[in-house]
This record gives sequence, structure tokens and C-alpha cells, in this order.
Amino acid sequence: MPSPLSSHPPAQGPAEATRPWRLAMELALGGLTLLGLLASLGLVGSWVAPLAIATYLGMAALLWRALRRRPMRQGGLGAANRVTLARGVLVALLAGTLADPALLATHGEWLFALALVALALDGVDGWVARRTGSASAVGARFDMELDAFFILMLCLALLLLERVGPWVLAIGAMRYAFVAASWRWPWLAGELPDSLRRKAVCVWQVAALMLALLPATPGLIATWLAATALAGLTLSFAVDVRWLYHHR
Repeated sequence: MPSPLSSHPPAQGPAEATRPWRLAMELALGGLTLLGLLASLGLVGSWVAPLAIATYLGMAALLWRALRRRPMRQGGLGAANRVTLARGVLVALLAGTLADPALLATHGEWLFALALVALALDGVDGWVARRTGSASAVGARFDMELDAFFILMLCLALLLLERVGPWVLAIGAMRYAFVAASWRWPWLAGELPDSLRRKAVCVWQVAALMLALLPATPGLIATWLAATALAGLTLSFAVDVRWLYHHR
């Protein structure tokens, strides 16, 4: 899982001619997969479906735009991006459940399992990228943005379930606040060196939020878990901002 402040990877080699039909088919397959999941779970007629579909369409539109500007060598998504898109389907489904707080309350274990699969796939796409030579700047950015959105959805789920107070949104909003700040102070957009500390904080952040979502987790423990995630993330951001300031 890349950090919210991870450095940008080098651009890939020369790409083939863009193949819009191939890219469209791969994105459409992801949409059909989402529809299949919604149907199998009996959620097609609920408010979950339109929100999940809208989330996926927004994700697909941004990915289409990025890959039309900087196409993959394979002319389509590429192997690693296909894995990331599969994770995106699960995150879109998780986002859709926010439209039905009752579903969140009664299916906490199911939501935890969904988030766990999404987290597991986060480690797979990087491995696939290295094994297939399909790593790219677009793929790294897609992975990073999906991580940030996934974390925000977990925070919103905790808030809707009243497991944690509104302050939990600071975890999901911090990365977006950092990006907004970089518009005012461009040195914040500088490249950071790789950091094991940054990766560890990101992993714990997701794990803590997922554990806090479990119905079996007492409210006090859920609050403590989220608080440790916020504290670790705040410290990590502070260290990186300090580094960027001194190397501006």
C-alpha cells in the first residue's frame, strides 16, 4: 500500500497506440462485475446500488481520462491495473453501503470481510506490476487515490454506525487537505524518498479502522483504535512535511 505522501514513480517506456475499445471493454467488465455482486447480494433494488454504481462510474471515468493521456504499453489497463480495478469494484460496493446505515449495522462482519479482501488485493497489484513489467505512473497514482478513498469510506462507515465521533473523518480527509495545501505551497508536492515508517502507518491505519468496524469490538476499543490511527498518521505527515520543507 503506497503512502498518502509517497513519491511519484518514473514514467514507463514508450506506449503502444491507444486502444479505446480494449480499455472500454475492460472498464465495462468491471462494471458488470459490480452489478453481479449487487445482484448476488440482493442489493439491486436498494439505495446501495445507485451509489455503488455512481462511485464506480466516477472511478472508471478518471481512469479512462488518465490512460488516454498516458496509455499503457499493452494498449489497455495492463495486468496490475486490472487487479487494482478489481479492488476498486469492492471499494465502490463498500461506498454504496453507506446509503443504507441499517445494512451497515446488521452486516458488520460482511463489511469487514469485504474490506479485508480489498486490503489483500492491495498487496497483489504491486506484486503483479513487478512480475509482469506493467508498473506505471498512472497505475501508482490510481492505487494511491483508491487507497485514500477506501480509507475515507471506512471513516464514514464508522461515523454512520456511531462507533466513533466525527473526528474520525480527519483520518480520511488528511490526505486531501495535504493535496489542497500543495496548491498554495508547491514545495509540498515534492518527491519523497521511500519510507518503511510511512508504509507501516498506512497498513495500521486501514487495519485499525477495519477492526473498529467489527460489531464485536467494544465502543471504547473502537475509539482507541481509530485514535491510534489518527495519531500515527498525523505524526507521519508531520515528519514528511518537515522533510519537504527542508528540501524545498
